[in-house]
Amino acid sequence: MKWVTRARPKTDRIACPWLIRRFIDPTAEFLYVDADQVLGIAAREGGHSFDAPGATYSHRHHPDGRQWCTFETLLHTYDLAADPALVELARIVHAGDIAADVATHPFGAALRAIGEAGPSVEADDHRLLARGLFVYDALYAHCQHTTSATS
Repeated sequence: MKWVTRARPKTDRIACPWLIRRFIDPTAEFLYVDADQVLGIAAREGGHSFDAPGATYSHRHHPDGRQWCTFETLLHTYDLAADPALVELARIVHAGDIAADVATHPFGAALRAIGEAGPSVEADDHRLLARGLFVYDALYAHCQHTTSATS
């Protein structure tokens, strides 16, 4: 399946492909396009749109009024919230992606800095994704360790 989002990925647009490939669609292909083309290209390609205005999967409001980042939307849409490490990782991604909530997790500011600076050190979106996946592999391993230690 093709998954289409905005070009120049940052926090959520690196975290979501990590989640999609690891837990939702292992053979996913990601297309990074101009923001105004996301919905049209997703429709033309028969794919899913994410992390863009009007996308199938994007920021949403939780019933309690909080805003979810796209990673959280995918986590709940695909019933992955039973994994405590993924839930903890979602807290980190949320803090890194939602500027107003950056202080809600100790890793929020660091993840936000990595996400914001990534496009300035890697010009190719697909190489940026490939390089960024390690960050989420490492964070997930950390979350697995910390959540199993507290269980």
